[in-house]
Amino acid sequence: MLSWAVTFFVVAIIAGVLGLGGIAGSASSIAYALFVIFLIFGVIAVIRGRRPPL
Repeated sequence: MLSWAVTFFVVAIIAGVLGLGGIAGSASSIAYALFVIFLIFGVIAVIRGRRPPL
């Protein structure tokens, strides 16, 4: 999932350089959302990994 966030970030950078503001804004929004989801899943994985087994 982090790779998708990076991909959309790169698309946003390229679109911004080319002057395509709408596409750049959309791609950066998608990249931000995917990065936040990745962080949430990462925190959950760390918390679950630290609990003693049942």
